[in-house]
Amino acid sequence: MNATRPEKIEATETETVDSNLAAVTEVEAGIRDFVRNDIAYLRRPAAPTTDAPPLDPSAEATVTNVNSLIQRVAGTSLAEIENLISELESLRDLLHAEGQRVQREISGYAQLSQAAMKSTRMIADNVAQWKRAADGLRNS
Repeated sequence: MNATRPEKIEATETETVDSNLAAVTEVEAGIRDFVRNDIAYLRRPAAPTTDAPPLDPSAEATVTNVNSLIQRVAGTSLAEIENLISELESLRDLLHAEGQRVQREISGYAQLSQAAMKSTRMIADNVAQWKRAADGLRNS
């Protein structure tokens, strides 16, 4: 077997994870820049004043679109996180069940090994007794 092959697979997986992380970081930075630079002027004051002019319809539509975009991105991320959590819980349950199965099999093999050792000792003892008895008959 080629020892470098698993390393190449692991390196490829690492590169994929790194590229995905870079893409996510880039999208988040783009959203941050957009919110800071392009729609910062649309923010409403904390306490509405009576002399403040109302937002024009295009500005209101932009705010609505940005809110919608943020909700979609957050909703998708939350759904992916929930799916990942459920998959990890399923994997944990599977690993727990497999661990218990392996422990039972190891226990069974240990008992079988002990029984085989006892049987081997009994056979060896009986053969030694027969040999002593045969030697005693020859010498007499």
